[in-house]
Amino acid sequence: MPTLIAGAVAVVVLYLLLQMFRAANPAVLARALKIVGGVVALAVAAFTGLKGELAVAIPLGIFGAGLLGWSPFGMPGFPNIGGMFGGAGAQRSAGQTSRVRSQFLDMTLDHDSGELDGQIVAGPYAGHSLGEFDLSQLTTMVSGFDAESVALLESYLDRRFPAWRENAEGNAAGRQRRTTTSGKMTDEEAYQVLGLQPGAGPDEIGRAHRALIKKLHPDQGGSTYLAARVNEAKDTLLRTHNG
Repeated sequence: MPTLIAGAVAVVVLYLLLQMFRAANPAVLARALKIVGGVVALAVAAFTGLKGELAVAIPLGIFGAGLLGWSPFGMPGFPNIGGMFGGAGAQRSAGQTSRVRSQFLDMTLDHDSGELDGQIVAGPYAGHSLGEFDLSQLTTMVSGFDAESVALLESYLDRRFPAWRENAEGNAAGRQRRTTTSGKMTDEEAYQVLGLQPGAGPDEIGRAHRALIKKLHPDQGGSTYLAARVNEAKDTLLRTHNG
């Protein structure tokens, strides 16, 4: 009987964990798994090191520290192994953000965390952050937005509420829309989208584009619309440089 109860509990726990994984933001989930993996690897490395098995402990410790992005990999004489895992040792600019603005929304993507946030800049809710509203309130706003603002809002909902489209059957906000941009992107807008300072060279533009496209991949909870804007920004600036 105890075995049967334990088995039932295990099944329930497994089901709940699967539901949590399904609803979790993919970017946040990936970071959490990386942190857990790094901690476990370091713990096993410490255990094997205490047993005198240094041949196993040292590489395992390096691997765990790499997952956590710890500083030893930024020290002279060490290869930038941390960058292989997207940790703090990776070559990137801390605090960089990208901005995309529409008639109703001003969206910001944090390059370090991958978090997407937005400010409402027009309409009855102007001055409020999207984070102040729940899913039902946000989807209600759709009817008052233009197509470009709707696409930005849907990108935000995809990250904050990964399963919202599945639960929006019959709701106009849950259907895919064909979006047209408000016009030709300016150089100033393109620099903001890529998170670059005016005057950045082609190499910087290419690096910023590659980093953002990677973050906006569907597996990372990305957005097709935002990816299209990033591509447009790159093309706009490269045309300017190739003049």
